Amino acid sequence: MTHAGGVASWTGQTGTPTRLLLLRHGQTALSVQRRYSGHGDPELTPLGLAQAAGAASRLAGTPGVSAVLTSPLRRARQTAEAVAASTGAPLVVRQRLIETDFGEWEGLTFPEAKARDPELHAEWLGSEDVAPPGGESFAAVGRRVEAELADLLSDWPGATLVVVSHVTPIKMLLRDALQGGPGVLYRLHLDLAALSIADFYPDGGASVRLVNDTSHHPAPR
Repeated sequence: MTHAGGVASWTGQTGTPTRLLLLRHGQTALSVQRRYSGHGDPELTPLGLAQAAGAASRLAGTPGVSAVLTSPLRRARQTAEAVAASTGAPLVVRQRLIETDFGEWEGLTFPEAKARDPELHAEWLGSEDVAPPGGESFAAVGRRVEAELADLLSDWPGATLVVVSHVTPIKMLLRDALQGGPGVLYRLHLDLAALSIADFYPDGGASVRLVNDTSHHPAPR
């Protein structure tokens, strides 16, 4: 006996899960330069557009996608638009899927932020409750993503949804599914345009089925 999507009954989870296909946006100039990219709004590079097209092609064959949900930022919307076109699913902007607000560190590299605010940067690396100057703590991101997940599960029970977002919100969703601790944020790597999949069951259970898959990326030249 299996549930929807082939999850075995031995997990003890019941009912049809809401499946989240978690897709990080494609490459931008800031990601190439390894700069903090939060609420800034760069567009995808040509490679980023190719990554989005690869993800769209892969997801085109996914049956029954109810909606493509996206962060309001341009890099996510460009990625999501390609997926919506390939799946035929409606595109829905969800404000709470936006990336962390890095405040005054926006656009800086890790060494630049560390040199600018050495003590605060060290504290930020050690605590989810510490925010960049003028920015948002990871704990605050976690709270809004938790609220977003609750709404998604309520509004789309048993549906398959593509969620196009950013590193931190996707890590938060995976952490929720795994019932993981703070280490998930600091030890889990997510590539650009990587796909992860998590099922959330109506009884409160969850199953992570895929993490950081980039097999749809364009082949290097």
